[in-house]
Amino acid sequence: MKMLGYATLAVLALSEIAVPRLVGTDHAHFWFEDLVAWGSLYGLASCVAIIVVSKLLGKLWLTRPENYYDA
Repeated sequence: MKMLGYATLAVLALSEIAVPRLVGTDHAHFWFEDLVAWGSLYGLASCVAIIVVSKLLGKLWLTRPENYYDA
């Protein structure tokens, strides 16, 4: 089952590279939008940024010291 999942992810990544070249989609507004697998890389970077920022927020703003509820 795990191998099937990895194979599916590989096929999706390769299709993101191949399909725009075969179909001839619209021209990009910016130069970096024409990079290979730009959507996947942007999505990965965005998810990593969300995780890092939320962990930082949790550590700096949401957590309280251990003796916070002590009288």
